[in-house]
Amino acid sequence: MAKVLRYKPKFDSLKDLLLDMAKERSCESVLSLIVNRLTRSKQVALCRIWLTRPICDDCAERDSSQTECLHLVASAGQSMSGTDWGGSEHSAFSRFPIGHCKVGEIAATGRPLEVSDVSEDNSWMADPDWADVEGIRGFGGQPLVFKDRTLGVLAVFTRMPLEEEWLTWLRVIADHAAAAIANSRAFEEIVKLKEQLELENTFLKEEISEVHEFGSIVGQSPPLKQITQQIDLVAPTDASVLILGESGTGKELVAREIHQRSKRNHAPLIRVNCASIPRELFESEFFGQAKGSFTGVVRDRAGRFEAADGGTIFLDEVGEIPAEQQVKLLRVLQEGEFERVGEDRTRSADVRVIAATNRDLKREVDAGNFREDLYFRLNVFPIEVSPLRERREDIPLLAAHFIDLSSQRLGRSAPKLSEATLKRLQSYSWPGNIRELQNVIERGVITSTGETLRIDLVSLTSPTVNITSSADLVTNDGIMTEDEMVELMKKNLRSALDRTGWKIYGPGGTAELLGLRPTTLASRIKKFGLKRGVG
Repeated sequence: MAKVLRYKPKFDSLKDLLLDMAKERSCESVLSLIVNRLTRSKQVALCRIWLTRPICDDCAERDSSQTECLHLVASAGQSMSGTDWGGSEHSAFSRFPIGHCKVGEIAATGRPLEVSDVSEDNSWMADPDWADVEGIRGFGGQPLVFKDRTLGVLAVFTRMPLEEEWLTWLRVIADHAAAAIANSRAFEEIVKLKEQLELENTFLKEEISEVHEFGSIVGQSPPLKQITQQIDLVAPTDASVLILGESGTGKELVAREIHQRSKRNHAPLIRVNCASIPRELFESEFFGQAKGSFTGVVRDRAGRFEAADGGTIFLDEVGEIPAEQQVKLLRVLQEGEFERVGEDRTRSADVRVIAATNRDLKREVDAGNFREDLYFRLNVFPIEVSPLRERREDIPLLAAHFIDLSSQRLGRSAPKLSEATLKRLQSYSWPGNIRELQNVIERGVITSTGETLRIDLVSLTSPTVNITSSADLVTNDGIMTEDEMVELMKKNLRSALDRTGWKIYGPGGTAELLGLRPTTLASRIKKFGLKRGVG
């Protein structure tokens, strides 16, 4: 009678496997190490690992009662025809609910399935013909259990019957594998949290000076009360918000208020100024970059969507995003998935999006400059912030607020605001909106030497900048039309540019004179079509 050969593994190599598993810090590396080491022997036809995941649409045979499924995450082996079984995505058994087929039963019950000789009984197999063709004789299926929780299943198919000693080793490997998987996941989570904290620290430091730029929302005008009501409605939800309004109206304050009143207020609010990011750096700024993706990139770097995971991302000046990047932004908004530049791994982030723009995005969509599907995705709940000229009754409260803020920051006694100065402030059109008012007040606190606030009224009312008095400018019984107001802003901007010799940036430049950011000034020059030397 012929002697039946049984598979006897090299136990030294199995001991090395246990030691090497403990050294790995990446879950992916642990899984790859296990299946590749166990299939080094030609007698091991196939080794696979499935891990539990929440139930998904791709799982075969699922029903409404299922909550978890098994995903094939690692596979190694060689078919007798030479086919590589290393791929895990295209297998017929890549995903299925817990409890379905024998592997699913192992996960459901937490009990192993050990068959020393398949030839004696292969009726339990999903595909007995495959086993015959490949000469499969032994099978060992072990649950991966860690602290009474089944993480997945380890399965090995061999071309020789399995001895009891090998099955014992497989149980030991499964126990160590479960611990290694749990530890690597914990380590990855620690690294992710550490990286996210570093990112939050970096990005939030950039915002420290701007968070308190205007303080809190100040005012009692009807337009402002309407905004507050809208914030109350949308803040508790996860809906995307699009904040519309001119530059300097306080759109960022609205975004911060929405975040603070939301259920995500324990997590960060990360701001991205889309107008200040160079076109070629948008993707890496949003989604991060892998080591070596660019010259000089010596380590992996996460992007702002990862930093905002669990919280809110504020896309300021969203209309400035290049067309080629808009589709990638749409994907992360729809699916919550993205890849770092230079990396194949798909990452996910749970982020609420608040966007702001001073552009007419609907017009940009009609002109083909902005994706319509992205516009509708952002414009779920629009909030329009009125310019300061339409809520002049808020100027007294804002002026007093900025006097206190500036005095505290500069270490000065707070000067008083006279009735005459207040009337002048209320008669000005404030093309730079609240930001311009804040800058004027701060300059006034610096230059005031007495008890009363002294502001540079000449820059607000001088004929040199085409702003004389409200009586000269206002028609229709004290009310200006929108066209007249726009023309006034255009003339004021040209006069300011002419006064500074068209110097836009730096001390003595037009941006400083008007209390605007240089990027906002450049956008406004383009909007009005102003050119040097052309009327």
